[in-house]
Amino acid sequence: MSHRAANRLPSVIAHFFSGGFRPFFIAAALHAALMIALWVPWFLGFIHVPTALSPVAWHQHELLFGFVPAVIAGFLLTAVPNWTGRKAFSGWPLGLLFGLWLAGRLAIASSETIGRYTALTVAGAFLPVLAGLILRELAAARNSRNYKVVAVIGVLFAAQLAFFHEFDRYGRIDMADRMAIATIIFLIALIGGRIIPSFTGNWLRQNNPGPIPPGFERFDLAVMVLSGLALAAWPVSSAVPVLAPLAGLALLGAGIAQFVRQLRWRPERTLAEPLVTILHVAFFFVPLGFLLSGAALLLDDAGLRTAGIHAWTSGAIGAMTLAVMTRATRGHSGQALRSPATTTFGIYVPIALAAALRIGAALAPEFTMILLPLAGLLWILAFLGFVVFYGPLVVCRKIA
Repeated sequence: MSHRAANRLPSVIAHFFSGGFRPFFIAAALHAALMIALWVPWFLGFIHVPTALSPVAWHQHELLFGFVPAVIAGFLLTAVPNWTGRKAFSGWPLGLLFGLWLAGRLAIASSETIGRYTALTVAGAFLPVLAGLILRELAAARNSRNYKVVAVIGVLFAAQLAFFHEFDRYGRIDMADRMAIATIIFLIALIGGRIIPSFTGNWLRQNNPGPIPPGFERFDLAVMVLSGLALAAWPVSSAVPVLAPLAGLALLGAGIAQFVRQLRWRPERTLAEPLVTILHVAFFFVPLGFLLSGAALLLDDAGLRTAGIHAWTSGAIGAMTLAVMTRATRGHSGQALRSPATTTFGIYVPIALAAALRIGAALAPEFTMILLPLAGLLWILAFLGFVVFYGPLVVCRKIA
């Protein structure tokens, strides 16, 4: 390493830890790609990962309690200073928080060696620490209206504890993963219901004049209450099967209501700008997941059940995280709020196709050996696309 490069390194590191979205968005994307790159061949029997978890349990844990918390951390640590007017969480405290998240990933991956309980203790520390930091900032600014975000993180942590308990006792996960998915989907529906009509309205005013999407109104509140009840009933129905029909009807009702809610945001008028369109594409998987999961409970159909889960995970979670990460990174790096071709075809198209193919693999299991690897490859390409095209915006101080 040259003397000049050595002198520049501390500046690059300081810049990298100057905002929560920088380390956590890049790490989340790398983890998402690596997770699927390992899991698909492992699930198909070609390799082995030295973890004490089963292939399916490892896949569930690292998606729900590894990848998603990193995205949540990157988003909240960047958004909370705007909500509170306080200084952004940065520097060595941010580096320590990021190190705690990374330690959890390494602990789970090597739990076959270090022991399951040690690994779960390390991996379980991140969410409560993150919740505590966010709560401290909100309390200092007396911003009580956003305490619900901390509550959601708390519920996600409770789901992680339930995950550990279920695996330790039964060797498989059933209720905990539903609890975690339900929590994340509720968060997407809540926050997405605020930012999507807002971003859409801003773009329409400048580029496609006409009716503007409404803000969060009583209708949205009613839809969220119905969705919250349905999402709460969904994991409970796995433990109390007699509630399955009622939960299924609630999920179907919530799916229809969320779809009507999205139509009010004028998605059809955003097709000229993929940076806005992808938000609507990602959100579409929310009502789709409700409908598929509701039908699965009513018909007791395993294929529909898996399809519903992956509409929410591969679709809503995967696509929405990339939609938010690309937009936030462009905005905070001084880039135009538009999607270049590299973003559209290198990130958005692959993630949408990956979700569609993963749902297709669940509905047509006879084609799993074709559709599952292809869906996995497209998922990997989408998240590596974020690393390649947005990594320089995250790492470099000056962008040409």
